[in-house]
Amino acid sequence: MKDIREASADDFDALVVPGGFGAAKNLSTFAAEGAACRVNPHVLELAEAFAEARKPVGLICITPALAAKIYGPGVTCTIGNDADTAAALDKMGATHEACAVDGIVEDAARKLVSTPAYMLGKNISEVASGINKLVDRVLELTHEND
Repeated sequence: MKDIREASADDFDALVVPGGFGAAKNLSTFAAEGAACRVNPHVLELAEAFAEARKPVGLICITPALAAKIYGPGVTCTIGNDADTAAALDKMGATHEACAVDGIVEDAARKLVSTPAYMLGKNISEVASGINKLVDRVLELTHEND
């Protein structure tokens, strides 16, 4: 394991960011500040490097709340169907698309894939399908230009 400051998009084919309350609290200030949040500068720098390199990114659970900060206005993503969280994403400039727990939303232009996971699901068996679809799609996108 390395410090995120040592990570480089050049060394990886894709980035998958798991969610959970820790992501809303430690990777960003979304838990406390909502739409006015800031992303940890090291996380933001790495994620922006993947975006600029047009490498696939997967955002799971609450981490799609970071999408507008990474990609800018107009990025499409999902956190499921929570109206308040979706409104915060919209306020930040993202386009939120409602999605079932076992689904994914893809912003093809940006090679961004998101899934709601525990934003909707109550246990691992409910969230596994969406997470597996996200990982499968992110891996497919790594081969898109082969």
